[in-house]
Parts: sequence; structure tokens; C-alpha cells
Amino acid sequence: MDAVFLSRLQFGLTAFFHYIFPPLSIGLATFIAFLEYGYWRKNEPLYDQASRFWFKIFAILFAVGVATGIAMEFQFGTNWSEYSKFVGDIFGAPLAAEGVFAFFLESTFVGLLIFGRDKISRNMRFLSSILVALGSTLSAFWIIVANSWQQTPTAFKIEGGRAILTDFYAAVFNPSTLPRFLHTVDGAYITGAFFIMGVSAYFLLHNKNTAMARTSLKYSLLFGLIAVLVQFGLGHYHSVQVANTQPAKLAAFEGLWETTSRAPLNLIGIPDADRETTHLSLGVPGMLSFMVHGDANAPVTGLKEFAPGERPPLTVTYWSYRLMIIAAGWFTLLVLWGAFLLAKGRLYTNRRFLSAAFLSMLLPVLVNELGWLAAEFGRQPWIVYGLLKTNAAASPLPAGQILFTNIMFVAVYSGILTAVYYLIKRVVKSAMGEDAQLPDVPAELSLDAASFKQ
Repeated sequence: MDAVFLSRLQFGLTAFFHYIFPPLSIGLATFIAFLEYGYWRKNEPLYDQASRFWFKIFAILFAVGVATGIAMEFQFGTNWSEYSKFVGDIFGAPLAAEGVFAFFLESTFVGLLIFGRDKISRNMRFLSSILVALGSTLSAFWIIVANSWQQTPTAFKIEGGRAILTDFYAAVFNPSTLPRFLHTVDGAYITGAFFIMGVSAYFLLHNKNTAMARTSLKYSLLFGLIAVLVQFGLGHYHSVQVANTQPAKLAAFEGLWETTSRAPLNLIGIPDADRETTHLSLGVPGMLSFMVHGDANAPVTGLKEFAPGERPPLTVTYWSYRLMIIAAGWFTLLVLWGAFLLAKGRLYTNRRFLSAAFLSMLLPVLVNELGWLAAEFGRQPWIVYGLLKTNAAASPLPAGQILFTNIMFVAVYSGILTAVYYLIKRVVKSAMGEDAQLPDVPAELSLDAASFKQ
């Protein structure tokens, strides 16, 4: 057994599990702030009920996200001590900023909404919801700052075998921070929107709590529509950054071996690292050159420009990126379909769309993981791009100990995931009987059983 591989596997498993929760939390927090705005402005009980329901789910996801994030941070000291020695002076700064400027802000007002919602004014509730959404987004910013510095290190000098920070502002806004932050946060908005759409569709398919479900479905669809369309621009922005700063990663995304003018945008193919080719490649000539350089004749660097030991793992990088793009196409079709039905007045009664929304509600979670895999495998073999290789960053631990902790992580996290499912299921089932608790529901929001027979 290889200790470095097991350490990578452990961090990958814990990061994979943790990353289920922050995007959902960010998306839900933003949507809850919108509902609290509606309640603050109109004093409409429907917005209050919807906000309370979604906040219960948010609180579950937030708690698990915090716990699993802490477990990840400990691994920098246990499994990756050589990495911590090399970048501790730089990497520690954004992690500390996340705790001081973001986590405390978010957790304080999450606590206020959990324990004091009925004891504070509507003004304070609205302000608290905004600060929760802001705190969750700021947390994402500082974590992405830390990770982006690994992707595109800047504002440092090497002294005594350590990277020393020379300009905090320049390190924070390194070349990949803003493209990755905007791309990731918009992905979180998509994740939250699809989750809300899916749960709302579940209510409507069972004709339960239909007033709240219709309101949640309508606004989450519009939220998702905007986020999905914006993501095309943000994805392009991020791709241009990757092309300029991590050309080996872009070449792996596209299965591009030779440095090529009029480089094609690869649609599909079968990459073969052993033979240094991509079989059955189908692409659009010149499109990749045009998209990343603004010139269809511009050359794009191929994988053969890099030594074999400095190329990313091709298969996982290529396919995780490709599957992410394919899923983005489905997201676009679904929200456009929903927008069409909304415009025609058939959104709440079209069972095909409601079923598709329900079945797709966790697909963005998987896509987030695929994007993370593409970004992190695409950086390999470097843990700090161009400075420190992953194999040199691990702690000198016995492989057996790491294997044991991996088994324990899988067991514990399986239990946590089961508990999360059970708790959310309880919240949803409880809300399925709350129709009668809503006074003065506007007529246009009501939905009777007969409408589902249309």
C-alpha cells in the first residue's frame, strides 16, 4: 500500500463528502433571504412559512458542512505536514480570515434565526437572513482564495525551503481567484435552485402544501434560470484563465496532444495517454482557439509540450470535465422548459416537468463534484502548481494507519449521510400536512387536486 495514495484518497473522500453541503447552503441561504424580503415587505404569511421550512433544511446542511469542513482542515497537519511547512505562512491567512470574517458572521445570525426568530422584528429577521447569505458567500470566497493560490501561486518568495507571503492583497486576488469564485458561487446558486425546485415538485406531485410549493417552485425556477444562463459566461471566463495560467490542464480537458493553430473544441472522444492520442475525436475546428484567445488561428498548447511526469491524469480529468459540460446542457434545457411552462400557465400541473425537476434536484451536487475533480486532478502532479509536487507534500505516516482512518471516515460519513437524509425527510413529511395552517392564502396560489388531472 502506498501512503501518499492513501492520504490523497482520504482527503479526496472527505472533500467529496464535505462539498455536498456548502453549495446547497449558499444557494438556500440566498433564497431564504429573498423570502424574508418578501415577508418583510408584504407581511404575507406564505413567505414566512416558506422561509421557516427552507431554513430548517438549511440548518441541517449548515451544521454538517461545518463539522466535515473542520475534519478536512485537520488533515493539513496530520496527512500533509510537508505541504503545511511549505505554504503555512500563506495558506493559513485565508483560512484564518474565513473563520474571523465569515464563519462567525454566518453562525451568529444562523443562531439568531434558530433560537430567536419569533422574538425579533421583521426588520431584524430580514437583516439576519442577508447576513447569513453574505457570511456563507464570504466563507466560500476565502476558501477559494486558499485553493486558488495553490492553482496559480503569486506574491511570494522562497526562503529556507518555505513560501513566504510578500503581498497579501496580490495573493488573495491571484490570477484564478475571481474566475473560480464567481464560477463556484454561481454553481452554488444553481445547486440551491434545483434542490428547491425538486422538493417543491415533490409537494406538487403529491398535492401537498401546494401554496408554498408553487411559490418556491416559481421563484427557484427564475433563480435557476438566471444562474444557469450566467454560468455560460462565467465558465468561459474561467476557461480563458485556465488556458493562460494552466495550459496543461486545458489540454487535458480537451484531449489535445499537439500544439495546434485553429485548435478544435473537442465534443467527444476517447483519450489514450499511452499512445498519446484521442481516438474518435469529434470537434469544431478553430473554436477552442477562438474561445480562449479570441482568434480562431491562435495556437493552443498541447500535452506533448509537457514531460510525461508533469501531465495531469488524463482519463479522470477529461471525463469529469466532459460530464460536467453535458450536465450543464441538461440544466439549460430544464430551466428553459420550466420558463416556457410558467409563461403558458402550466408550470404547476405539468407532471413530466415536475417529475424531471424532482429527479434532477441533486444532479448539480454531482456536477459540483465533477468540477472539483476536473480542477484538482487537472492540477496534478502539483499540489502547489509549479512549486511543490503532491508526492513530496505528504506526511511520513505508516500506510496501515491511513488505511484504518479511511475505513473509519467511510463508516462515520455513511452514518452522517443517513442521518441527514432522515432529518430532511422528517422536515419534508412534516411540511406536507401544513396546508391548513396558512391563513388567507391568495387565490392565485391555491391548487386543488382536480388541476393535476388536466
